[in-house]
Amino acid sequence: MNRSDTRNGAGANLPTLRHHNAALVLDLLRAAGGDGISRLELAERTGLTPQAVSKITARLRAEGLVAGAGHRASTGGKPRTLLRLVPEAGFAVGLHLDRDELTAVLVDLTGTAVAARKAPLDLGAPAEQVLTDAADAVREVCAVREVSTGREVSTGRGADAVRETGAGAPEPRVLGVGVALPGPLDHRDGVLHRVTGFPQWDGYPLRDALAARTGLPVVVDKDTNAAALGLALGAPDAGDFAYLHLGTGLGAGLVLGGELHRGTRTGAGEFGHQTLQLDGPVCGCGGRGCVEVLCLAAEARGDRAEAARVLGTGAANLVGLLDIDRVVLGGRTVAADEDAYVRGVRAVIEERARRDGTGRPVPVTVAGGGDRPVAEGAAQLVLAPLFGRVGRMGPASGCQDLSGTHDG
Repeated sequence: MNRSDTRNGAGANLPTLRHHNAALVLDLLRAAGGDGISRLELAERTGLTPQAVSKITARLRAEGLVAGAGHRASTGGKPRTLLRLVPEAGFAVGLHLDRDELTAVLVDLTGTAVAARKAPLDLGAPAEQVLTDAADAVREVCAVREVSTGREVSTGRGADAVRETGAGAPEPRVLGVGVALPGPLDHRDGVLHRVTGFPQWDGYPLRDALAARTGLPVVVDKDTNAAALGLALGAPDAGDFAYLHLGTGLGAGLVLGGELHRGTRTGAGEFGHQTLQLDGPVCGCGGRGCVEVLCLAAEARGDRAEAARVLGTGAANLVGLLDIDRVVLGGRTVAADEDAYVRGVRAVIEERARRDGTGRPVPVTVAGGGDRPVAEGAAQLVLAPLFGRVGRMGPASGCQDLSGTHDG
């Protein structure tokens, strides 16, 4: 039996605490941007002691994650040294596997894309072929040399953000791969379930299979969850919102109470399969009259106004059920005519509000870029834990403690 004393928290989970403190510092450095932030400000905002902050930042500088950003003019005392995050010290790959298309992006530590690739994909092909296409896309975006160091981004096993070369210079590292694709799936174990229209994927261990192919840590989540995560991290004060993705299918990513909501069985967000017509057309999920099949059928016959009205009906149901603050639309189908979808969805939501007597306006906006927010959000599945964005807002497993920073 382990007899170590953990009463009153003494000695309990010390590595976790140390990583948490470093993540707090890194998150503030990322938010400060190129202008930087002083150690004193870091101590004030984190509640850590100046000594702890100095120890953490010294370790981060040694790892190449943090660098000096000049000095702030003196107000009577010694000029304060400013520190900044080094964006090119580490990278993450975001991979969106759609039913007919693959999108891969390589982003730096700030989430800025430095490389992207798009290619056709047949999600109905044998698993080995899909896996080969995915691994090839990861390798291609990781082969980018246009980083400020002028060196190729390195891949391979291990989770360190940087690796020391023989000359002592930090070499940029890829922290991992975030994969986003249609659900349902189990994001905890990275196992797919009966993907709508492709039930042959049921039970496939995508996370482990892709990790074996690439030699990188992999985390898997639904496309809508990934996009919602990216949007939430980009706008921390966004409140409760639903991201509705209309592409080859239709789903929702939900941010409630400041956290990405997946549900107890990770099945939340199957927005496209709420029934609107009991005797409607058969959907790929096996049901009838789902929002997805009605919306895509209207779009296919060129009736975009009807497609937007159907999407708006589902969105109005969601607003009424969850009392959310905002609806964000995305996906390549929406990108084909953003104005038409915003007008149509907003009209239905506003009419429902008038009829119900609530009268509360719910903004309807668009996440530009078509499917791109999904791939970029998938990369955030990897980066989020590095900056302390854990719990429901980050992956449940696979990519924790990627920085190797355990000081303070």
